[in-house]
Amino acid sequence: MKFSPSPRSLALSAAFVAGGIFTGAVGWSGHTLALAAGVLFPALWAFAPSRGVAALVALAHFLAASRGLPEGVAIFYGSDMSMGLALWLMASLMFVAVHAGLWTPKTGWHRPARYGLAAILMSLPPFGIAGWASPITAAGVLFPGWGWFGLAATAIGLIAVTTRYWPIATLVVGGAFAWSAANWTPPAELDGWAGIDTSFQFSQAGQYADYAQHMATIGMVKEAAGQGASVVVLPESAFGIWTETAERLWTRELAGIDVTVNGGAIVIDQSGYDNVMVEVGGQGSEVIYYERMPVPISMWQPWTTGGANAHFFANPIVDFASVRIAPLICYEQLIIWPILQSMLYGPEVIVATGNGWWTGDTNIVAIQKASAEAWAALFGVPLVMAFNH
Repeated sequence: MKFSPSPRSLALSAAFVAGGIFTGAVGWSGHTLALAAGVLFPALWAFAPSRGVAALVALAHFLAASRGLPEGVAIFYGSDMSMGLALWLMASLMFVAVHAGLWTPKTGWHRPARYGLAAILMSLPPFGIAGWASPITAAGVLFPGWGWFGLAATAIGLIAVTTRYWPIATLVVGGAFAWSAANWTPPAELDGWAGIDTSFQFSQAGQYADYAQHMATIGMVKEAAGQGASVVVLPESAFGIWTETAERLWTRELAGIDVTVNGGAIVIDQSGYDNVMVEVGGQGSEVIYYERMPVPISMWQPWTTGGANAHFFANPIVDFASVRIAPLICYEQLIIWPILQSMLYGPEVIVATGNGWWTGDTNIVAIQKASAEAWAALFGVPLVMAFNH
């Protein structure tokens, strides 16, 4: 006898999937406080009527959260939207596979334990490489200034909403959000530090800063220094390919100016390249940070040579301008382990940079900034950001 789902079961399934769209679209809208919407995702996943529906909830959540990806990929590669759609779906596979595989119809301790495992898996390599849209990112919105206690409280809340006590857990989390939203203030800035946003555009991937861009950027740094900034942070890729010629240009132009600059660059080696932060001033330069997790596929390509190197757990904090910083370049702001690893070492400031020339009219850069703000708020650490839009 062929089974035919009833209209009621179809409507229920559709409601769960719509909930996944809501948590992804609202939570990752690019507004920091909206990250709290993601807290509802674990409950939708846990109480889904079947494994198939749970998988669809996870898919809906991830695709809604990363909805800017198809357009961004098309711009980055100069291709049509079909390639963007294909990579968008591919990016969701790990998230969906983990949540579909760990879903269970069993009640009691099974659901919270399995959600906890799913959250951990999606926070660490290898699954965490695609760990976008993690509800734990809301910790800084729910419990700003609580640090590791706020992270633990959020984790407990996320697990609690998968149990039969979910109404109480939802009320508690909702109360925490209401209190935080009413008293919300953006993360502090450091006196004398300036993050400079730029708007340099490229027609395709593989283009880097030319002489005109270097001189325009140097002009911005000099202007910031003239306004009192002693430390300037520039976006990812602001220096283009870092060479001895680029170093001589910058040190010559900054000679006699009391300013230290942190700028993004790439450094080429025998196997590919590193996406880095460079400290430069009138006395010379130094590569201070090697990106731990470049963007998969477009930058990090472990199946071939020529891509960006991934340093997964290396250099979680670095010294810059005599300050201990937690560096986050671009994609690292969207996933979990880089920032948590950095915070274990007690940095004095978070420095978040990115290059969003390829993001078009999407909200990808806004999501990166919101994530960085949430983490800075959670740990009560100042935040300096610089993005090329």
